[in-house]
Amino acid sequence: MANIWIKKPMEAYEADIKKSELKRVLGKWSLTAIGIGAIIGGGIFVLTGTGAYYHAGPALALSFVIAGIACVFAALCYAEFASILPVEGSAYAYAYGTVGEVFAWIIGWGLILEYAMGSMTVAVSWSGYFTKFLHMFGIHLPNWLTTDPQTFAAAGGTGFSMNLPALLIVLFVISILVRGTKGAAKANNFIVILKVSAIIFVIIAGLFFINVDNWTPFIPEPTVITENGVSHEAYGYAGIVAGASAIFFAYVGFDAVSTQAGEAINPKKDVPFAIITSLVICTILYILVSLVLTGMMHYTDFNPLGKYPDAIKAPVAYAFDIAGQAWAGYIITIAATVGLISVLMVMIMGQSRIFLGMSKDGLIPKTFSKVNAASGVPRKNLMILGAVISVVAAFTPINDLAHMTSFGTLFAFTMVCVAVWMLRVKQPNLPRSFRVPFLPVIATLGILINVYLIINLSIEAQTYSFIWLLIGTVIYFLYSKKHSNLQNGGFGETFKAEQEPLEKVDVDIDNKD
Repeated sequence: MANIWIKKPMEAYEADIKKSELKRVLGKWSLTAIGIGAIIGGGIFVLTGTGAYYHAGPALALSFVIAGIACVFAALCYAEFASILPVEGSAYAYAYGTVGEVFAWIIGWGLILEYAMGSMTVAVSWSGYFTKFLHMFGIHLPNWLTTDPQTFAAAGGTGFSMNLPALLIVLFVISILVRGTKGAAKANNFIVILKVSAIIFVIIAGLFFINVDNWTPFIPEPTVITENGVSHEAYGYAGIVAGASAIFFAYVGFDAVSTQAGEAINPKKDVPFAIITSLVICTILYILVSLVLTGMMHYTDFNPLGKYPDAIKAPVAYAFDIAGQAWAGYIITIAATVGLISVLMVMIMGQSRIFLGMSKDGLIPKTFSKVNAASGVPRKNLMILGAVISVVAAFTPINDLAHMTSFGTLFAFTMVCVAVWMLRVKQPNLPRSFRVPFLPVIATLGILINVYLIINLSIEAQTYSFIWLLIGTVIYFLYSKKHSNLQNGGFGETFKAEQEPLEKVDVDIDNKD
């Protein structure tokens, strides 16, 4: 059991960097665009509706403030780690070199939950906006073809149902990603410019249609919401905190920046810059949009079983529709439909790189670490992910997906705050191009607030996530520990490969003599 805490040596990471087959094509602004591309999407275009109705009401803006503060602490810790270990794998890679293998596995398993559920949530969100986009041209897909079975049954539907657009958009994104990172980054940059412009438009145009009565009371009285036979407390100060926990997944983008470190041109400087810059920009936009949205439309109107059932899927566009400004809704619908594609793109790309790092270390099958020589990306890895994500997105409700994603995100952030502090104590002389100021204070606050937000997730999300971690623990002892490169006497696949030629030369010379 002592071996489960074995650590990956720093020289092994250096060897991984030298031998990496990934192509370094991303500059600091492309990395920043990746962060913004992932952060701005489901959080603004979808979770503003679910967060307002299910948790905080107009006080959703305060939920975004709390979540943003929690993210700042974690982001600073991520930035220091990225300046030390500029490799793919994100928090998983950081923990492997500081705390130990079993700890790294648990984080990696949590990141799989974070990115997989995040991708599925965005796919379902995109489906809602795409359906509305089709409505603009008089095309109405049947509900059984755009709705998961559980939601379809709750709305009175009978028979088979699936969310076909959610399935198809995942497959479309995979077809882009398998062609290479450089092309995907260019597409993402264009989409980011488009959707940031649309969000600025929402903020400015929405100011003219705010009804201040919708903000009264700003913090609604606590109540109980029952849906699909499940009840939970909402609103009040507890609702604000619960809202921060639920919408936390919206900030996962800066974590996605760290997963692309293996493809950054100057990762030790550019990754920390991109992490912090993307987080600051997006937090400001989130707060402003949530204030405008809850001012334009009463938070109770986001009820999926109410008079605007589709508002929960496309809240920003419906807010302008209800305000009598359908033309603005068209602009937002088009921007969101296109913009959410970049979120999905970045999340699937991030998960594939985490799989790549775990596979290199032997903890998951080698199939996930095979990089295509022509495209410079792990094609088989991406195709397997696409198959799983597309199917689950087609048959699962959006609320369950978002909550489980938040757990994975909060868990990873907590572990990074712990690990960066441990590394500072154990190896204070490691070169760091970025250092967290007042680390003991920042790390402690990051740990406390992230754990507190985990506690405030729904019971369902906590239960599902605990089961997920339990399954991961079983897999580690049955498979990962036995196949680990470190457990089998190596520093890592690439480091071993680098050492073997010298040994073989000595043997050949001896045999010849």
